[in-house]
Amino acid sequence: MTIFDAHDLIVRDLAANGDNATDYVIGNVHFNLTTLNHWNYTIFGNGTISNGSWCFLTFEPYVPQLLYPNGTFINGTWCYTPVKHIGVRGGVGVAFACLFGLSLVPTLINLAKHGKLYLPAEKRFYPIGRRWQWYWAILVAVAAMIGLFTGIDVDRYYIASLPIVLNSFFWFLLQMGAMALVWESVRHWGSWMERQYIDPNPFVLQQTDRRGMFELWLPIVFYMWLWLNFFLIVPRNWGNLELQRDPDQSAMFAEPTATDSRFKAATFCLLACWLTTLVSLWHSIRHYEERSRGLFNRVIGGLGYMPFRFVLMLPIALGLVAYQGLAAWDFSVSPLKQDTNFVAMYVGGYVPALLLIIILNVSGFMRPNEDKALIQQRRERGAAIDAEMGIARKPAWWRRVNGDRGASNMRDLIMRNVREVGGRNTNDQNVDAVVDRRAREADTTASPAPIEMNEMRRANSGTSSIRTARAPPPYTPYTGKSEARRTEVAMQAAAGFLFPNAAPPPSFSESVTTDEPRGRTSSQARASNVRPGTSERSNSTQSSQSLNGQPQQVRSMLDI
Repeated sequence: MTIFDAHDLIVRDLAANGDNATDYVIGNVHFNLTTLNHWNYTIFGNGTISNGSWCFLTFEPYVPQLLYPNGTFINGTWCYTPVKHIGVRGGVGVAFACLFGLSLVPTLINLAKHGKLYLPAEKRFYPIGRRWQWYWAILVAVAAMIGLFTGIDVDRYYIASLPIVLNSFFWFLLQMGAMALVWESVRHWGSWMERQYIDPNPFVLQQTDRRGMFELWLPIVFYMWLWLNFFLIVPRNWGNLELQRDPDQSAMFAEPTATDSRFKAATFCLLACWLTTLVSLWHSIRHYEERSRGLFNRVIGGLGYMPFRFVLMLPIALGLVAYQGLAAWDFSVSPLKQDTNFVAMYVGGYVPALLLIIILNVSGFMRPNEDKALIQQRRERGAAIDAEMGIARKPAWWRRVNGDRGASNMRDLIMRNVREVGGRNTNDQNVDAVVDRRAREADTTASPAPIEMNEMRRANSGTSSIRTARAPPPYTPYTGKSEARRTEVAMQAAAGFLFPNAAPPPSFSESVTTDEPRGRTSSQARASNVRPGTSERSNSTQSSQSLNGQPQQVRSMLDI
């Protein structure tokens, strides 16, 4: 038997070509012709024999060795078996897959760097907004790796099958993810500009104005075009792409599917996504950067304000859209074709996505975390305001050296401010002022009797110098005949001065009773009957000597 070329269009009905009328020879192996015809087997020009359900290779060294009457071949090789060597598609695809895999490492590093929060999360700027560009970069890398590794089986399969479908499917996902990567980079840059713009004054821009509503609807418009691109491409009959077993079959089934109107319309949807990204960039420059007069100056100013990474990413993304449109019109350069132009396929289909990820990662390493950048801007604004007001801030080590660890709560902060303003404790200042005022009043009093101290009463007596601004009444010496009573009044005045928080002593009229001898107070009488406990406050020393002995003679402050 002659082994037909893989691109030969001959389809032969089986007829006797062996030793007799019921003998058929395939690769020097004799088969029963009656059984072959009974099971509707047909030999094709690409070296296969099939009946629509079963397909086997018919060239050496994969020739079947035996045919059972039930139509089963023994030691046959299934047509959809990787029997070829890796070709150009698979070899170059492995190299690109490794590059995309390596790009995951810096992408994850940048995701951890820029996604970390150093400030409280704000409702107006969600933390996930700054991470989406890195999520899309991961999706692009994973989709590229899966699609490129399946390119190995595209080369090795003798007949085109599922690998060509997987390779094409993940390539389209790669295109969508790359466009979304560019969009999220531009959108988030605008959000970062807005955050810096309103950080000094959160009320300078409203969220319900025309600008805010435009920023609300713009992402919805972008993802609407992106999802239209997805639904025009993905939900379809992908089986026609497998029918590339010879040129006529490919021209009849695969090419019309790969260049139909849905693929062409999907290209325009992807172009709309690119234009929406361009509008978002223009909107951010217009509202968050300085404006220039004149059209020419505005163009120059916009290019100057725009980050350099966008100068590279936007043209690359436009080239990605252009190649997808070219593949939708020209099947010879489409990645959906098994034997396509591999230079056009990799340069136009995979290099742009890889460059976008590289540019994004390089810019991510060069830029700081946004929360840290915002903290630094706040420090600079604070330093500028302090310089205008003439305030010199001490460095951080100053507090540690001087033992000032900062206030732990609001009460400590207020007390620290009071000490800084007054210099000393407030109670100490009041006591000193009272002593000075009383000394001046004592000097001006024309009394022949010596003045030791005056009684200081609590707030309920209306004469407290601590709680009221009024000066206490001048000291009136005791003019009675009882020397014990005179001494007791002096002691009470001294005790009230030294212990201002103590209970006020009873008045003289309340302390003297009719049944006690003259000169003895009621407090002494009560102390002789009931001894106060250790937890009770008493003006006595709680000793038998102080109860039974004579009152102490006060001569000076050292005796008290």
